[in-house]
Amino acid sequence: MKTYKNLFNKICSFENLHLAYLKARKCKRYKDEILKFSWNLEENLLKLQKELMSQTYQHGGYREFVVCDSKKRKIKAAPFKDRVVHHALCNIIEPIFDREFIYDTYACRENKGTHRAIKRLEKFIKSVNSTLRERER
Repeated sequence: MKTYKNLFNKICSFENLHLAYLKARKCKRYKDEILKFSWNLEENLLKLQKELMSQTYQHGGYREFVVCDSKKRKIKAAPFKDRVVHHALCNIIEPIFDREFIYDTYACRENKGTHRAIKRLEKFIKSVNSTLRERER
């Protein structure tokens, strides 16, 4: 894999932190924690940037809750500020790693996922079945 310079500075850039904020709040804009962070957005992003650059940033504690959709699951969620940092990191490193993955890696990749993996598997199964039928003739 190539060596990449200045990744840390890219992760900590204000533009990247703002993009990360937008991604972290997606579909959750009106939750109290996000509204509080958004109220002083520029100040909070600058403070977060300073913590990251000075290496004083510390990840907060997770909150735990139970979700009952198709089955009962225990969820642990990071504080919003930490989710911004997670997105900031992924914004920079994801494209680097994504180029190195084989085509049929589907987990946690943009425009991939479980449904696309299943469709690809079905295509392979049909191809194998077709080949087997031809050999039987």
